[in-house]
Amino acid sequence: MDYINLGNTGLKVSRLCLGMMTYGASRWRAWVLDEVAARPIVRAAVEAGINFFDTADMYSAGISEELTGKFVREFMHRDEVVIATKVFFPVDLAFQGGLQAKKSSAYVRPNCSGLSRKHIFAAVDASLRRLNTDYIDLYQIHRWDPHTPIEETMEALHDIVKAGKVRYIGASSMWAWQFAKAQSVATENHWTRFVSMQNHYNLIYREEEREMIPLCRDQGVALIPWSPLARGFLAGNRGRNDVKDGATVRAMSDELAHKLYYRDDDFAVVEQLKMVAEQRGENSAKIAYAWLLHQQGLAAPIIGASKISQLEEAVAATQLSLSAVELRQLEQPYQPHPVLGHI
Repeated sequence: MDYINLGNTGLKVSRLCLGMMTYGASRWRAWVLDEVAARPIVRAAVEAGINFFDTADMYSAGISEELTGKFVREFMHRDEVVIATKVFFPVDLAFQGGLQAKKSSAYVRPNCSGLSRKHIFAAVDASLRRLNTDYIDLYQIHRWDPHTPIEETMEALHDIVKAGKVRYIGASSMWAWQFAKAQSVATENHWTRFVSMQNHYNLIYREEEREMIPLCRDQGVALIPWSPLARGFLAGNRGRNDVKDGATVRAMSDELAHKLYYRDDDFAVVEQLKMVAEQRGENSAKIAYAWLLHQQGLAAPIIGASKISQLEEAVAATQLSLSAVELRQLEQPYQPHPVLGHI
């Protein structure tokens, strides 16, 4: 496993980040693995050299954070590990996000979500308890909060860094102007700036190349994209009738995937990916990961693995070199998309 600095910081992270959303409680989402099923996968990730783990307080209503902390203590030395978690959404099994959000009573309970000073202070302490650690390496805002002044949010984040609860701060999907504003506010007030951007980016969805990615490259902000395989779509095992007869539980039940993908031109990208993979004698997932790892400024895609074989594909991709011709072939079928994933 290779390691890279996280943007302009001195923090060393593996070229892959293991997404811990996959592990927690199936009563939150049907495809989530419990502790027993998750343990061998996380152990294999550690043995492969992965030292970067991403979770969020909302995942399985905090159970994902609990498992993350437990596995870190079980398999690694804390000083070697980079634990990333996130704040914004309610921590409630009734809340699953996506299309369900507006129907959830958890989402409208006062002070239980968002990026107010009150919520950030309460959330970081709760995450520290669940993770059973003294500090969080990378604390990320899960989304932009239009109801809280960005000055309040950035000062609160700065204060938890200075209190020693957090080492670095990061952001996730938002408009580029919002990210630029947050960084400017931090600079003007001598507060802590974001060092990473966890955005929606893969071969099927490349709208981030227009504004956010050039901004991050210019400012030395690390890219750690979510959904590098488009929630499994780029693995080539998705079909137009997945809701009724998908090959996996996730293919049938992943509401967000059906909202983000499944356009005709998405399937065209998958077919082109399959062609390049066959030319190389590889599978589609490995080539899709390799394409991302070739992108300038990208530190580590956040991979979701429900099987050890999926983890092994991602690890192998870190050593796979694609030619300029292959990169152009993979990118050629892309068609513009509406902006997806900010909320």
